[in-house]
Amino acid sequence: MASAYSQEQVSQFFGHIGLPKALREDLRPSLMLLKALHTHSLATFPIDLDPQHLFRKMVTDRRGRGGFCMEIAILYNHILRAIGFDAYTAGVRTRGRLEGVPKGDYPGWNHIVNIITFPDGSKYHSDVAFGGDGATMPMPLVDGFVHKNLGTQQIRLKKDWIPHQVHKTEETKLWIYQYRNGQDMEWNSFYSFPGIEFLALDWDVVNWWINTHADSHQPRNVLTIKFLLRPVDTEASFEGEMEIYGKRMLVNGVVKENLGGKT
Repeated sequence: MASAYSQEQVSQFFGHIGLPKALREDLRPSLMLLKALHTHSLATFPIDLDPQHLFRKMVTDRRGRGGFCMEIAILYNHILRAIGFDAYTAGVRTRGRLEGVPKGDYPGWNHIVNIITFPDGSKYHSDVAFGGDGATMPMPLVDGFVHKNLGTQQIRLKKDWIPHQVHKTEETKLWIYQYRNGQDMEWNSFYSFPGIEFLALDWDVVNWWINTHADSHQPRNVLTIKFLLRPVDTEASFEGEMEIYGKRMLVNGVVKENLGGKT
């Protein structure tokens, strides 16, 4: 399936997210380009389905608008494919929080990630629309590989079964996104996904549930998350490279800030 966006729109997108000019000169799909797209998209679009409608709202109108997870991730997917990445969207089951920590069962499909495959066969998970405790970089689909996230937080993807699965084989294990806020702390399992491709009509169904069902938290809460960028100044960095160093959140009238330490 071809991207819905033209090359002119892709250029507009790059300008809007502030993609470094050094990367725009060579747009061949690469891990470096994917990391920069992830970082700048995450920091540009606050978490606040027609691809052209999303582009106008979040890019062309230049009003600082974001969207909820499906809106941002679908726009991002079309940009990836327009550049030439082998990318598709996948459904996710996200657990709810209890006293700030993910607890309980994994519900039905309620989130979205992008899966990218490189020519060497390596696969990456890129989630630019999760918000708090989400990954600030693309993550390889490698079981148990630990990444440094914001501040002292660590994240990883683990392959395992989730409760209520009946058919348990190695092939039916899911990817589970986990985080912990320090090396001496327990891992928290936040969401799971099998990695299979979801189609546009699948997202229509998920979108309807999230926006209309009584059990969905989104129609009943106000949530905005803005990630903060700063320049990277190391010998290994490229010109214009940026990193995420913090976030600001508005949750039902309460403003919070995390600059790499405690929120």
